[in-house]
Amino acid sequence: MDRFEPNLRIPGPTALPPSVREAGARQMINHRGPEFAAMLGRILDGMKPFFGTTSDVAMLTSAGSGGLEAAIVNTLSPGDRVLGVSIGSFGDRFAKIAGIYGADVTKIDVEWGRAADPGVVAEALRARPGYRAVLLTHNETSTGVMNPIGVLAEAIRDASPDSLILVDSVSGLGAVPFEMDAWGVDVVVTGSQKAWMAAPGLAMIAASERGWAATETAKMPRFYLDIRTHRESAAAGQTPFTPAIAVVYQVDEGLRLMQAEGMTGVFARHEACAAASRSGLRALGFELLADDDVASKTVTAALLAEGHEWKPFNSGIKAHGVVLAGGQGKLTGKIFRLGHLGSVTVDEILGAIAVLERVSLEQGRPIEPGRAVAAAQAAALAVQSGAAGDSGPGGSRAAGEPEATRRSAEPATVPA
Repeated sequence: MDRFEPNLRIPGPTALPPSVREAGARQMINHRGPEFAAMLGRILDGMKPFFGTTSDVAMLTSAGSGGLEAAIVNTLSPGDRVLGVSIGSFGDRFAKIAGIYGADVTKIDVEWGRAADPGVVAEALRARPGYRAVLLTHNETSTGVMNPIGVLAEAIRDASPDSLILVDSVSGLGAVPFEMDAWGVDVVVTGSQKAWMAAPGLAMIAASERGWAATETAKMPRFYLDIRTHRESAAAGQTPFTPAIAVVYQVDEGLRLMQAEGMTGVFARHEACAAASRSGLRALGFELLADDDVASKTVTAALLAEGHEWKPFNSGIKAHGVVLAGGQGKLTGKIFRLGHLGSVTVDEILGAIAVLERVSLEQGRPIEPGRAVAAAQAAALAVQSGAAGDSGPGGSRAAGEPEATRRSAEPATVPA
């Protein structure tokens, strides 16, 4: 057994707080009984503010990709024309799922590292009217880019009012503000292993009134992923099939911690960790893939600097207790990704930056010791001081490591 818990800095699955781990170890219960019904109700109702909706939320036992598949098959029919707006690997996946089920998919492929341009999306919709749906990625973990969903949705509504807007927010929802109802988004998907601080295994889906209406006319095949049956069962306090009860326990506890911290506090904490990550990496001489105005608040992608190769660089980092993610697809071996979502603290980010500094020095790069950690800490403090002045719920907790998500171990301590 390892002496130290790793500082897990990948964009999911995320590290779990102690109480969430303990929740997952509880004895099983009857998933047709009143205890489960109460827990399911807490989760589905408790998530609505994070979705920014008053509509019903469905919970599936599946990975986030299962949720994306559910979004497609519950709203579309074979032959429907779909515009897939891809800004990376997961945008490609969303469009691929639609195509596999028989949708007529047209793709807009945005340069990796950039966000979608609302004008380009609107122009594509006007140039060929009749799209049934537009597929958007909120947070693209393969590139560290966060799309401006509200602005994109407005452009889509203006150009093609009847098009459904389906959003993959697997790695964004719960970490940053989202206003599903106000933006006019029809379906949103998230996953348990990201901001919700739980193990993989559950996908949560919210649908607007238009989205739920589409489930009644969609002709793509569905059985297990039919969210209508999940909605009907949830009304009776159940799921239509046996759920991943241990993960449901964990999501229930993770959501309780988030509610205790307050939405404002959760969002400010992610903002501070993102700022620390970006400033620290820049101070180490790494070029960031995404510009600041479109940068993800949950994962930062950086180009490998001259003198580093991914495998030896990664091995050196892991030897010091930090786990990063490499690049995906065409960015394999060219970038690394630093995750900062879920149960994450600024101290853990500072610990990761300290390790990156140490390995950079060990591998011959001329790094000024201490400069990167200082830059990261200053960036976090700048965000935290602004959050501390916020009178909204969670503002004061955002100025430090939140009691709710602090782990009993100290992963920010770098093992020798």
